[in-house]
Amino acid sequence: MEVDQLQRSFLEYTNSLFREGFLDGQFGQLQLLQDESNPEFVFEVVSLFFEDSERILNDLTLALDQQNVDFKKIDAHVHQFKGSSSSIGAQRVRNACIAFRNFCEGQNVEACRRCLQQVKQEYLLVKTKLEALLRLEQQILAAGGVIPMLDS
Repeated sequence: MEVDQLQRSFLEYTNSLFREGFLDGQFGQLQLLQDESNPEFVFEVVSLFFEDSERILNDLTLALDQQNVDFKKIDAHVHQFKGSSSSIGAQRVRNACIAFRNFCEGQNVEACRRCLQQVKQEYLLVKTKLEALLRLEQQILAAGGVIPMLDS
């Protein structure tokens, strides 16, 4: 595939992620920090988000499986996940975390378990979408192109 076609695909796909509410303006801010001196910035930040997310989701699962659920600990994990998802612009994950925190305050174990499933689902969706976007980025760079900027 030619560079200009890859770049068009990248822009169309990125715009669809914004339209569908997977990403918000914070992701655009990350993209602005990427330049020729650091062409893999977004890839690196998103990869760290994936690593952190897997750990946090595992910690949440373990915490909710305890006999005596520590809601303060769960809330701290959810707060951390909300922050990391916000920092990369993963809007739907962040919104699911907000709902999750409300159930932590109410100390409702079953509702928290349902919320955890919702958060995991939203995370897996955005992860799949971001992985596809990052593959497009890598193809553009490998073809000698530059990552196109979204129109503000």
